[in-house]
Amino acid sequence: MHREFAPGRQMEKAPAGPLHLPDGVRAPSYGRYLEEFNAGQVFVHPRGMTLDRGLCQDFATTFLEHNPLYLNAEYAMACGYETAPASPLLVLATVLSLGVQNDSEKAIAHLGYYDVHFPRPVYPGDTLRALTRVTHRQERGPTDPGIVSVRTIGLNQRDELVLQYDRKILVPRRPAGVAGAAAPAAEFPAFPDTEQALLRIPDVECRPTHFTGAATFFEDFQPGQVILHANGRTVTDEHFAWTYRVGNTHPLHFDRLYSTARSGAMSGEPIVYGGLVFAWLAGLASRDTSDNALYDLGYTEGYHTQPTMAGDTLYAISRVVECEAGPPGMDAGIVTLQLIGVKNMNGRTALDTYGADLFLKENDKRKLGKEKAPGKIFEIERRLLIRKRPV
Repeated sequence: MHREFAPGRQMEKAPAGPLHLPDGVRAPSYGRYLEEFNAGQVFVHPRGMTLDRGLCQDFATTFLEHNPLYLNAEYAMACGYETAPASPLLVLATVLSLGVQNDSEKAIAHLGYYDVHFPRPVYPGDTLRALTRVTHRQERGPTDPGIVSVRTIGLNQRDELVLQYDRKILVPRRPAGVAGAAAPAAEFPAFPDTEQALLRIPDVECRPTHFTGAATFFEDFQPGQVILHANGRTVTDEHFAWTYRVGNTHPLHFDRLYSTARSGAMSGEPIVYGGLVFAWLAGLASRDTSDNALYDLGYTEGYHTQPTMAGDTLYAISRVVECEAGPPGMDAGIVTLQLIGVKNMNGRTALDTYGADLFLKENDKRKLGKEKAPGKIFEIERRLLIRKRPV
């Protein structure tokens, strides 16, 4: 149904004389201060985003993805998918970004990812929306910033769960005299998260083998292996545009006046959105680790240990932690790896500089009597379903 109306001739209506502005100025503010988070709150995030084929392909290539699952529709369909799915890290970067306006636009820092999993694939044409539930608010002193723990879910246009993760955010207290954010609705909507995701993974008996590397089948991984990934990636100001493309609204990532006005380690040039750093490192590792992956099972716990800025060059290192049987009757196994990111040094230099300590969590080093690694920027543990070598 359509409605027609005549709006009348366009006329200029602003007065030509002097204006008196103070009574008519609005300065909208987004995000929340520490006092405005309470356990149990649910935020329904604005906008949502439809992922088209072009965005999915551009993300996969820009972030150096080598698994043909995300690049080659014919290969993906031969593996049982409807078409080439969206990279899981595009899904994560988008859903997290959709939540920034409510969760973290006033945050000092993103502290960590926890229990990230992707219950079902996302395809080009799917529309993602996001909801967040506050799980905990930790006070750290009457004037200190606190830590807010949240769980965020991503749903597609059929309200199917496609992503779930927890994260922690360092949030400042509200300054005196500053107005607070609007409270969420008193009646919280349904929040269909899960404690144990049932994954929907395509399974077919015959998959093509000539599109992938020869040394990335399940049998090629052994616990304890360390893989120094060959290529690095220098980040440029391109990260501004990619921050917008996935919908992140935190000014720290694209507003130089905002970023230079801050103090401490997170001040100076705009900082690259962590979801992009995460994707570049996973892409740098993909040719050696996930080339034959059938599904990205998820990530357990991970941290951005140093900021990344335009001009930094990223390198990735992987360590195989465990190899285990895959789903019953499926010709694949599960490989658990640590993914480590360093900047402005390659993997060999990082390993020679830090040794085995490179694979220790940075937050654990003080209690172990060890020094932190200033060149290390990222650490996370991941699980991949990787097909076995065909007989």
